[in-house]
Parts: sequence; C-alpha cells; structure tokens
Amino acid sequence: MTDQPNRADGITAPLRYATFRHIWLASLFSNLGIMVQGVGAAWAMTEMTSSANNVALVQTALLLPVMLIAIPAGAIADMHDRRIVTLLSLGIAFASATILTALAWFGLVTPNILLTLCFALGSAMALMGPAWQSSVSEQVPLDTLPAAVALNSISYNIARSLGPAIGGIVVAASGAVAAFALNALLYLPLMLALLLWKRIREPSRLPPERLSRAIITGVRYITNSPSIKIVLTRSAVIGVIGGAITALMPLVARDLLHAGAQIYGVMLSAFGLGAVIGALSITELRKRMSGEAAIRACALSMGGAVAAVALSRETVVTAVALVLAGAVWMITWMVFSIGVQLSAPRWVAGRALAAYQTACSGGIAIGSWAWGHLTDTAGVETALLVSAALLIASPVLGLWLQMPRIVAREEKTEVLADPKVLLPLTGRSGPLVVEVEYRVAQENAWAFHNLMQDVQLFRQRNGAYGWSLARDIADPELWTERFHCPTWLDYLRQRSRSTQSERALDRQAIAFHIGPEPVRVRRMLERPFGSVRWKEDVPDRAANELRPVDCKHSGMH
Repeated sequence: MTDQPNRADGITAPLRYATFRHIWLASLFSNLGIMVQGVGAAWAMTEMTSSANNVALVQTALLLPVMLIAIPAGAIADMHDRRIVTLLSLGIAFASATILTALAWFGLVTPNILLTLCFALGSAMALMGPAWQSSVSEQVPLDTLPAAVALNSISYNIARSLGPAIGGIVVAASGAVAAFALNALLYLPLMLALLLWKRIREPSRLPPERLSRAIITGVRYITNSPSIKIVLTRSAVIGVIGGAITALMPLVARDLLHAGAQIYGVMLSAFGLGAVIGALSITELRKRMSGEAAIRACALSMGGAVAAVALSRETVVTAVALVLAGAVWMITWMVFSIGVQLSAPRWVAGRALAAYQTACSGGIAIGSWAWGHLTDTAGVETALLVSAALLIASPVLGLWLQMPRIVAREEKTEVLADPKVLLPLTGRSGPLVVEVEYRVAQENAWAFHNLMQDVQLFRQRNGAYGWSLARDIADPELWTERFHCPTWLDYLRQRSRSTQSERALDRQAIAFHIGPEPVRVRRMLERPFGSVRWKEDVPDRAANELRPVDCKHSGMH
C-alpha cells in the first residue's frame, strides 16, 4: 500500500506510487547502460573509420528502426499486454548487446557489423517505446501523468549526464567491449521490475483487432486529428534540422576540440545535464508559456547554442553551450510528447505515441544521414552553422502550423448500448452503413454544417469511413449523415471509443433537430447475401457473444 500524492502537480508526486517508483529506478540503470553503450559504439566507429558519414550512421542505425516499425509497435502495444511487450523488447535488446559484447571481445566487430547490431538494438527500443510510454498512465493517476512523463525524461537525462562520462572512462580504460558488456548487464534490473509489476488489465468485451486493421485504425485516428498532425510535423522538422548536434558530437570532440574519448564523454554529459535542467523546468514553463511560445524560444536558443559549439575551440565554452542546447532540446521534445499523451484516449495511446516517435526519430535519423554527408563535403563547423541557421528560421513554421493548446483530454469513454439486431450477424458481417437523418431549421443550417465537420472528424478517428453529409433539395430542412464501418465488429468498436467530449459533439448535433419525431437512425448491411450466414431459426453465437450483458450507457449512433 502506498500513500496518495498530496500534490498532483509536484514533480515528485508519481514517485509515491510504488510500481512507478520501482520501474523508474530500474529504468535509470537501463538508460545509463544505453548511454554507455552509445559512447562505446560511436567511439569504436570513430577508431575504425575516418568517414564522418559512418560515424553519423551510428545514430541513424539506432533511430531509423523507430521510423520503420513504430506504428506496428504502437498497434501491438494497444492490442496486447504492454508489460509483456516491454519485457519481450528488453529481451531482444539484451540478446543484441550480449552478441555485440562477444564479437567485440574476439575482435570480430567491423563497421557493418556494428551498424547492424546497433540497428537491432534500435529495433528493440522501437518495439518497446510505445508500450513503455503508454503504460505510464496505468502506473499513476491521470492528474500526475505530466509529472510522470517529466520524471521519465529526467531519468533518461540523468543517465545522459552521467552515462557518457562513465562511458568515456570505461572506453578509455577497457575499450568498447567493456561498454557493451555493461549495457547488457544494466538491462536486467528493469526486466526484474517489470516481472514484479502486477499489472491490472481491464478486460474488453470485444476481441482485439488484427495487426493490419489496428495499424489502419491508428493511421485513421492520426490523420483525422488536426492537433496531433501539427505536433508530428513540427517534431519531424525539428528532428531533421536539430539532429546535427547529437549526430556530430564525436566529430566535435575529435576535429574541433582535438580531444579523445574522455572529452567526448564530458561533452555528452554537458548536453545531458542541460536536458535534466530542461526537464525539471517543464512544469513551471507550461504555466508561463503557450506551446507555440515555448517551441519558438527553444528553437532560437538552440540555434544560438549550436552556432557557439561550431565556432568554439575551447572545451569549457563548448560545454556551456551544450548545457543550454541540452536544456532547450529536452523542453522541445517534452512539449511535443506531453501534448500527444494528453490528447489521445487510452485505446489509441500506443499508436499515437508511435506516430510521434516515428516523426521525431525519423527526422533525427534522416537528418543525421544528411548532416554526415554535408560534413564529409564541407566540414563539421559548416554543417553545424547551417543547422543553427535553420533552427533560428524554424519559428516561421508557426505562422502556418501553430502549436495547439495543450490540454488534457478526458480519457473516460462512453460505451453505447448495442442497437437492436434481428439479422443473425457475425463479427465479420459488413460493411455496415449508418444513416442519421436530422431535421434542422433553415436559419440554423450554417451552424449545423460547421458543427458536423467536427462530428466527421471524430467519427473517422474512431473507425468510420466514407463519411458524407447531404441536404434534401426538395425538403431543405432534411439533412442526412452517412458513414460506413468495415464490419459489425468494427462498428461495435467505434461505439465504445468515443470520449465524453466527442459524445458532447454528438449531442450538440442532435440538439439542432426539430420536429415531433426523434432523429432517425438506419443501420444497414451493404452486402447481406455475401456477408451473413442465413440461419433464421438459430441466432448466431458470435453475434450474441459480442453484445454486452449490462450496458449503462445508450446512444443513437
């Protein structure tokens, strides 16, 4: 039994919950190992090749898998037990780190082998990411979620502050093989903490979606969420233009400061220290600044810091600039991440976070590749100055893609009672066509039409397609909303996904209806002879299993 937090908005409030506290402490060790391994991999590549492109490709290999598999990983996180998915991912990472350690011990590591195993480690982290991040809301109450997100970032960046320095010492003393071995060992505490977590999974009355359908549903949700699309676009842009500083850090140490692995570790530690400062500042910053103002300030500050790193030849000056760069870099990503986590309902949280990871990590991975090529052509200093100039210019994007206001969405969904069914349906019967007839006074036509654009978005977010709104030319007061669902089972899922704010939109639409009769709803099977097993005497067992025994909510659509 744990004490409840006295202040939900305090940065330490989530640590009063035992499950979160244990996992958070274990993740600190895991993140420390990842940082040490990153130093070993980057410096090992620096020793094996003089190509700046190959050095930058280490970061690309670690982050590219996020862009490639994050969306399927998000669907898997929403479909299955997130604790099990996280444990499986850690197992893959542990195996990859162990193999890399063994090969390095026997002197068999080549640039291609190093990149391949970094890609495997990145793939494990990509699979883990959505399940890990979306499970935070199951470890703490919703009102402490922003603080929990901040603490996870602090954990990562405490490791980023200490890990590179430790990694630099380990690599200098015992070589990259010791860094790889330490990383493998430090996965074990987190695996143990997750094994001890007694996760309470809320049972669903509906079977899980197939992976392909879950991916499509997640993409549909994101494409019909304007605020999330803006966050993803801005994340990708910042990743591309700002990723130079992390991708080229080994070359900053080697070519600009003419130093070795230890100074490289110190530079990474300075960046990580700044990130911790930024994470600790996020709660106060969100109170004082809007999301757009914060992103603009961070982009301008980051541009100045990157320019200072490019022009500096003194270790102290570079370290101070990296502290500033790390702080605003972390604030930027936390503003993006908190916005996504507070905007998406739980049923699609893993997929929304996966899309965010795809945007930011994909941007950084692509940017790292591009910055590596530019560095080979023009040098480290020029590449960093170009990055700084682009960061300073990036707030112009806010004129067209202004950051949405970050507010918490009410996660609770309103499950509607299943409609009356006389046909013996199966879960795969479909497509299902729904028509809703409204009678609206002509003076309210424009307001009703505008409201229905928001209704369209939430219908499509939750699984509908082919949405349309028509007005009867012979009876101008009569409006017909029409949409499709692929199957009967998909229709039932759609009815269980609407949040309270979305149901409020539905009720606003119904409020426009005039006349003595209620809004008329038709639900039709589009291809009945090809989709229904005709058994007039015996109700289909699957259809009965899909109907809830006890529904407290009812609704029209």
